Order: sequence, then C-alpha cells, then structure tokens
Amino acid sequence: MSSFANYIKETRAEFKYVNWPTRRQSTNFTLLVILISAIVAFLLFAFDALFITILETFIF
Repeated sequence: MSSFANYIKETRAEFKYVNWPTRRQSTNFTLLVILISAIVAFLLFAFDALFITILETFIF
C-alpha cells in the first residue's frame, strides 16, 4: 500500500510541471474542434450524396 501512496505523491508533484492552457486557449481550441468537425461532417455528407447520385444513375 505504501507504493500506491508513493505513486499518488509523485503524481501530485508532476502536476506542478504541467503547463495548463488558459481559459481563452481552451475556448479557442474547443471552437476549432467544433468547426473542423462540422466541415468534415459536411464534406462526408456531400461526397455521400454525390456517390449515391452517381450509383443511382448507373444502377437504375
């Protein structure tokens, strides 16, 4: 059990060296992820619709 306590102490000590992002950076990164996700979703939708149209033209 002492090794677990030692692990916790070392983990807490390492957290002092972590460079945490600011609130503004976190907000900007979150908005960037949402924007990129929306763009990728739109592109997937567009290509899917295009491929469906092409397949329906040749199959039916």
